[in-house]
Amino acid sequence: MVTNRRLVVTWVSHDRYYGVPMSTWTSKSIQLVAIAACVGLAFGCSERRKAEGEGGAPKAATGSGSDQAPAAAAQTIKIAGSSTVSPITEAVAEEFQKKNQARVTIAVTGTGGGFKKFCRGETALTGASRPIKPTEREACKKASIGYIELPVAYDGLAVVVSKQNDWVDHMTTQELKTMWAPESAKQGIKKWSQIRTGWPDKEFHLFGPGTDSGTFDYFTKAIVGKEQASRGDFTPNEDDNVLVQGISGDKVALGYFGYAYYAENKDKLKIVPIEDGKDDNGKGPIAPSLETVANGTYQPLSRPIFVYISKKEAQRPEIEAFVKYYLSPDGRKLVKEVGYIPLPDKAYDLVIERFNKRTEGSLFEGGSKVGVTVEQLLGS
Repeated sequence: MVTNRRLVVTWVSHDRYYGVPMSTWTSKSIQLVAIAACVGLAFGCSERRKAEGEGGAPKAATGSGSDQAPAAAAQTIKIAGSSTVSPITEAVAEEFQKKNQARVTIAVTGTGGGFKKFCRGETALTGASRPIKPTEREACKKASIGYIELPVAYDGLAVVVSKQNDWVDHMTTQELKTMWAPESAKQGIKKWSQIRTGWPDKEFHLFGPGTDSGTFDYFTKAIVGKEQASRGDFTPNEDDNVLVQGISGDKVALGYFGYAYYAENKDKLKIVPIEDGKDDNGKGPIAPSLETVANGTYQPLSRPIFVYISKKEAQRPEIEAFVKYYLSPDGRKLVKEVGYIPLPDKAYDLVIERFNKRTEGSLFEGGSKVGVTVEQLLGS
């Protein structure tokens, strides 16, 4: 599940180094790390800034000391991006490093933040829970950064409430739109009773990813009809675990995030099946699951998620090896292990072909496409 592969964070930042599982630490080792951290704060900060450049993002330790050879340092694979995609990338990075000398660093920045780093040439790969936007494509073009877009898995957005909520057993897409649309806030819609007759006359509290998140972009397009179209009076956070805590402890809360985070917290949250009003993809309210996302019946909140690779960086042997491992049968097993839905084998074959040919550009020039499969896109 998602949290089983949380590893060592070597600096107080969203930049993470994945090396030694925390589950293997003893109380003594934790004390030693704490002492080392204090010493580092006292004596090492100026050296850290000098090594990284003033104002630069914290780099992960590689475990070989300050005298490490430049050739080995050059094998660091820098990744940033989506909190939705990061559990897959974390798992792949952990297993890849067991078999390869390259080191992988991952910055969980949100999809938009990841593209900013990527289009400045700061990372070799970035994870994205929605396709690259026109403004981001332009930023990459100005920086002469070509990119290869690779769908790597399917995800279903889980709409959830607290376990304490005893009135919601399903919702329609129209009810979700009424709850989240920007005009609803202007019209004073803020109570459960205004969403459906018979529901409590209590204010609802909304939680969701931040506006820099690809999940936010996809949800708003699929439910409201336009990316970024959302009421502003909700509690945003790029860390899905923070959203889980906020929703689970609030009886009148509702929120959404990637299915894997619900699967990891089933004991705290209640899933809300969704009725899209279209019987051709399944009758009645349907809840997200590995099966309903894979077979396309959970609509409109099923979507592909991506990694983008710098075309120039893809020439590096360690980058090519990492991407190929990501798409291999071993990588696909990790997708399922952390709670996401692997693509069909045929789709992976098409994705691998796209990478091998170094096919540049995006399949989503007009933005996210709701209800379209990867096979349909890559086979067209």
